Amino acid sequence: MLQIRRILIRVAVGLAFPSALVALPVAVAHASSTQEASFQDNRLLLDNPARLPQTMQTLKLLGVQRLRISVVWDQIAPSANSRKAPKRFAASNPAAYPAANWAPFDRIVTAAAKYGMGVNFDVMGGAPLWAVGGRAPAANMAHVWYPSASAFGSFVAAVGTRYSGRYKPRGASTFLPRVSYWSIWNEPNVGTSSLSPQTVNGIEVGPRVFRGLANAAWASLLRTGHRPGPDTILVGELASTGHADPGATLGMQPLRFLRALYCVGSNYKQLRGAAAAARGCPTTASASRKFRGANPILFNATGWSHHPYHLTTAPNVVSPPADPDWVTMADLPRLERALDRIQGVYGSRKKFPIYLTEYGFDTDPPQVGNAVTLATQAAYLNQAEYIAWKDPRVQTLDQYLLQDTASVQSIYSAFASGLIFANGAPKPAFDAYRLPLWLPATAAPRGRPLEVWGCIRPSHFTIPNTRQAQTAQIQFQPGSSGPFMLFGTVTIKSAKSCYFDVYLRFPESGTVRVAYTYPPGDPSLPAGATAYSRGIRVTLS
Repeated sequence: MLQIRRILIRVAVGLAFPSALVALPVAVAHASSTQEASFQDNRLLLDNPARLPQTMQTLKLLGVQRLRISVVWDQIAPSANSRKAPKRFAASNPAAYPAANWAPFDRIVTAAAKYGMGVNFDVMGGAPLWAVGGRAPAANMAHVWYPSASAFGSFVAAVGTRYSGRYKPRGASTFLPRVSYWSIWNEPNVGTSSLSPQTVNGIEVGPRVFRGLANAAWASLLRTGHRPGPDTILVGELASTGHADPGATLGMQPLRFLRALYCVGSNYKQLRGAAAAARGCPTTASASRKFRGANPILFNATGWSHHPYHLTTAPNVVSPPADPDWVTMADLPRLERALDRIQGVYGSRKKFPIYLTEYGFDTDPPQVGNAVTLATQAAYLNQAEYIAWKDPRVQTLDQYLLQDTASVQSIYSAFASGLIFANGAPKPAFDAYRLPLWLPATAAPRGRPLEVWGCIRPSHFTIPNTRQAQTAQIQFQPGSSGPFMLFGTVTIKSAKSCYFDVYLRFPESGTVRVAYTYPPGDPSLPAGATAYSRGIRVTLS
């Protein structure tokens, strides 16, 4: 039965248009009302310890719940640029790795615990050169060329042990905080920067290699006390687009990668014979019956993680018909159908929750070309979050980055997807992220209500701090100029969900926005300061 929840808007005394406002029943059974806000910026969080307190305060100001951190194997492993592993190297023991290489991760898990945020460790390559298979054809693929699954499993065991909540580093007086949220590798369908080769003579090789890496990581996480239920363990982390024949260096289309990973063809039937053997898959029906047990992470992981970028295109625009194996934000139903279909091939009824673990839009400025305007970035982030919220299988949406890098000068240099510029000045997206606001339709006949959706993201922290529900104003500016007037209020009662979804009948054309004032009670938040969403123009005819 469809569950209906009524969201009420309290009309303020002296409201200029009291008869114009209406709150209607809102269906929430088909929405991810507890969707989590995640954030990634490795440069600020790992590489800038002096600024870490300021960064954490900014993220708390925004209401960020979880930090996604890249735990890069060859940045922690000893002798990473040598073809020979250190002698007597106990790779599963965190004490066998240089203490200085762990230090940034120790700092971030400690800071996250202090600020009340969770941590997602994405344990990934590149691999140390002593753990790759042979020599890559080019230097830029050296650390991602056929990485060893068994060696990666040992590294994951070291990470899982160190952040088990029961590990005390040499000389420390306390245990390190536990990490209970994990992703495996990063964009394994991307060649040069992540996993090579992708294809050899048109045969998918990357999925076979990733299958081994993921299974090894799964076994090591279980062995070190991390298992689904108490922990979140994600598989996937695929990039959204790719090429028909990526070779060693380019990206593979995510659904093609997915099918090869699970040993099914384009018709979603199990591969057989030579086609299966070439992809490291079972070649007979009897062997396929063992596939599910031999690859537990592919069937028992907490969820499927994905990066639904589409760069300069609006989030609601589906991929072109020529690219049916792409999965951008608007294509998430395509990914879900593919996952369900594949699970069914092996007799599983698993319906993976979807974790969108990297997303954003580059802006111009500062990037030159292949980017969106500042205002468009703000609008697209709000629209994308609304799309994700409407999908009941989506559990998290991650913003990448907080701050642009100073080196951004062209489309080739670096990401410019931050909410603030390299000099620290906020973009319009900063407030748009803090107080998302989206109207699926902005024009209507006079008298017809419009859906107004949004989120009071700081309530993730201010509700626990004050032990009170949090209220924000919906403000309206009639016409095209003049002051904003109080139109009504929305109340967020649970720290687990910052979202509201209401229908409002506006009296005339104008602009709507949301205003939220931080309450007292937390010295790390600006008590009394008011933040505003972006304004959205509505047109009545």
